[in-house]
Amino acid sequence: MSSLAAAAMPVTYNVVSLGAKGDGETESTKAFISAWSQACSSSTPSTIYVPQGRFLLLNVVFQGPCKNNAINIRIDGTLVAPSDYNVIGNAGNWIFFDKVNGVSVYGGVLDGQGSGLWDCKHSGKDCPSGATSLGFGSSENIVLNGLTSTNSQMFHIVFNGCQNVNIQGVKVSAEGNSPNTDGIHVQSSTGVTIMHSRIATGDDCVSIGPGTSNLWIENVQCGPGHGISIGSLGKDAQEAGVENVTVKTVTFTDTENGVRIKSWGRPSTGFAKNINFQNIIVNNVHNPIVIDQNYCPGEKNCPGQASGVKISDVTYEDIHGTSATEIAVRFACSEKYPCSGIKLEDVKLTYNNEAAESSCENAGGSVSGVVQPTSCL
Repeated sequence: MSSLAAAAMPVTYNVVSLGAKGDGETESTKAFISAWSQACSSSTPSTIYVPQGRFLLLNVVFQGPCKNNAINIRIDGTLVAPSDYNVIGNAGNWIFFDKVNGVSVYGGVLDGQGSGLWDCKHSGKDCPSGATSLGFGSSENIVLNGLTSTNSQMFHIVFNGCQNVNIQGVKVSAEGNSPNTDGIHVQSSTGVTIMHSRIATGDDCVSIGPGTSNLWIENVQCGPGHGISIGSLGKDAQEAGVENVTVKTVTFTDTENGVRIKSWGRPSTGFAKNINFQNIIVNNVHNPIVIDQNYCPGEKNCPGQASGVKISDVTYEDIHGTSATEIAVRFACSEKYPCSGIKLEDVKLTYNNEAAESSCENAGGSVSGVVQPTSCL
């Protein structure tokens, strides 16, 4: 083989050859950092390989930018967080990629071992806030394929300030009563696609924060959890908006909400526009369709003002199934900036085998096809 061809061959860094031990007890963070620094400083495409076994990792930052834009991380094993939640509980993130381009993660299980922290939070004691299991910041051209995240301390997977992200075949699982364990959280990011994934958790299956645009979610199963939520928006007075979001072919089972948009009741430059929810099935969902512009969890210290977040051009098309409460469609919009351009098309939701009800405040729009419950727009 010519030396030129040899130079372009991808190099593989096996974490075990670099000292990692897959016994679930030996702390292997250094070996992972060593694999990353070699892959990142290589000028040719490189692969980091994690074989079968349980690898104990402390909180770690994989720092970019790198000298190549093609790092594949292939995981056949499980990465395990420390069982004592105090070790990484205040770190913000357990595994974090910063300023990387062209990183693809294939397979693997992330075990956040978060149940001890959930118990602490439920007991009302003073606990760390908890770490996000997997975070990407200021990164682009990211692939997550076939990854499983289980029992995260806090959020499972977060993208903040990212571009061009493709998530396929991801599984997320945590108990339905685990606090703040959002499945996938996207904010300040554009061009994110989430497909063929299964999310069961204690908070939003997918949460969509300010500054998100061109987000596509398709073929996702959600439940238990709090549904798919845009927001909460309007937490800050100066805030970027959310636009061009499609949520398509999603099944919600036994969730608190189905498709939800939520904003705080206070002045803000935030907005949500050009949002499409289509081909949605809800099974025993408490609030199948909801816009809540007076969002205030726990109802403590609520701002109690009109929300400055403008919500417009939201389409609900082909949404069917059963509501666990009488009011299946609730639009509680801002009195200062009423919701506009809401479209309901072919919606059929029942409660106890009878027609459900809808409730509207400050909401305007149009209806086509069969819509049950009867629209209040």
